[in-house]
Amino acid sequence: MKRIILIFVSAVVLVACGRSYEEQKRLTRAERQRLAREDSAALKIAVTPTLDCLPLYVAQYYGLFDGLGADVRLKRYAARMDCDEALRKGRVEGLVTDLVRGQRLVSLGTPLEYLTATGAYWQLLTNRNARIKELKQLNDKMLAMTRYSATDMLGDYAVDSVGLAPEMVFRIQINDMVLRLRMLENNEMDALLLTEPQATAARMLKHPVLMDSRKLGMRLGAVAVKSAAMGDTARQRQVKVMLKAYDMACDSIRKHGLKSYRRLIAEKCGVDEKVAAALPKDIRFDHAVPPRREDIDRAEAWLTAKVADDRITPDDDGGK
Repeated sequence: MKRIILIFVSAVVLVACGRSYEEQKRLTRAERQRLAREDSAALKIAVTPTLDCLPLYVAQYYGLFDGLGADVRLKRYAARMDCDEALRKGRVEGLVTDLVRGQRLVSLGTPLEYLTATGAYWQLLTNRNARIKELKQLNDKMLAMTRYSATDMLGDYAVDSVGLAPEMVFRIQINDMVLRLRMLENNEMDALLLTEPQATAARMLKHPVLMDSRKLGMRLGAVAVKSAAMGDTARQRQVKVMLKAYDMACDSIRKHGLKSYRRLIAEKCGVDEKVAAALPKDIRFDHAVPPRREDIDRAEAWLTAKVADDRITPDDDGGK
């Protein structure tokens, strides 16, 4: 009799546990669905471990998006090319980019609306052990960059400006900015184009700068969203809130200085706090203003010529 009772109790417990497990699965599934709906409704912006994303990182850190009443989410990617892919596949609505990559997306059938220019700039640095002191010494050297981007355009400018044969400077596609810096540190690259804060990290290691995009009058950084997103009233409001938060973050950075954000920069950009603290004091973060037409036209003209020279197909993203 005791054996029968024990079996009966065990069966009841097993059924209860089974129901609990099934109920848990149902609740978990419902939670996943809820989170997916919320994520779909949010305005998602693709960002990278670079300093031009700092106003967005600051806005997120201080909860400015939520405080202003909009769900804006930052999606971090290692490289700008990954941001492009996320945008094309609908995983994000906007991205921090450069005008060459932006116009590339447009040419591949993803119209964009540029919300603001950024203060991003790029420096061409050379490995100190390579003893390259002039651009003309890049002949027969490896230069790290990303195809169809600001770095590709600036690489062409560097080569053309000293009359080098393009085929004699070996362009090595390294899309991840952090990996590009690491290759320099490990003496695996002769020269490369870096933006901040990776450029500061390289300078601190005494790698010389041979070219700076600011001295060329090029302003190529930008934040953009899909044009299709701006046709939706809810998205328009989210974009408006994002830009307001962006401006507030820029005000905070100017007021307190970059050093006040060294921990955030180190965390988001993958550099040491010492690098973040050593960033140039003259780096500016201005309120949202669309890119200059001349910069868009310059990027578009270079891209058109580059694509024609490479004879690639219209749907080739130039980097896979």
